Amino acid sequence: MVRDPKTVILTGASRGIGHSTVSFFSKKNWEVITCSREKPPEECRRDPNWSHHITADLEDGKSLDNFVTEAKELLAEKPLHALVNNAGWSPKSPTQERLGCLNGDLEAWRRVFELNFFAPLKLARGFAASLRKGNGSIVNITSIAGHAIHPFAGSAYSTSKAALSSLTREMANEFADLGVRVNSVAPGEIETAMLSPDTEVLIPRIPLNRLGQPNDIASTIYFLCSEDSTYITGTEIFVTGGQHIL
Repeated sequence: MVRDPKTVILTGASRGIGHSTVSFFSKKNWEVITCSREKPPEECRRDPNWSHHITADLEDGKSLDNFVTEAKELLAEKPLHALVNNAGWSPKSPTQERLGCLNGDLEAWRRVFELNFFAPLKLARGFAASLRKGNGSIVNITSIAGHAIHPFAGSAYSTSKAALSSLTREMANEFADLGVRVNSVAPGEIETAMLSPDTEVLIPRIPLNRLGQPNDIASTIYFLCSEDSTYITGTEIFVTGGQHIL
């Protein structure tokens, strides 16, 4: 008997880690529903398993609610097998300076937490029933910056990711009653457009002596959504080349 394909919803899909994760799941024959502020590049939309993309600003409550409603209409009565909370934002000054506790705009802090912390919580609640049907998995994308002072990531971003790490633990405890697992992946220095131009100075502090690739994160996310990790929940996996141990 041929099984229906599994379905994943992924946020922040238009580039970098999000785009690579879409491709990884698609190659495993998952149906993929995505959202981002921008439309994905045309070459990405040619992927036959990328079933639907919804343009949404998850920082805005109304836009987030509309995304949940539209995605649930696409799912209809089908189960959801994975939710990947990848969308995130790290504000910089006009000169790309790191923004800290003393010089960061407080309104920007609120916007960062709305996208990096509250959106994953709201989406998990919004899709809880569909995830329960699929004995699904939630993966929150945190960061190495949530666990130590980072020379480039600002304080708002770092603390929002630390909060998301804690939220992962709390969600894992509560969602277990629904048969849904919740884990997180903490990337280190991954070669994407979000990376600071000066990041190469950090390579000597990475035991594997190289930057990571988006596919390094995508494969870890897939593992946490697959049948190979059915007894793993409440866990944060560091994909940092060993940088987090120093």
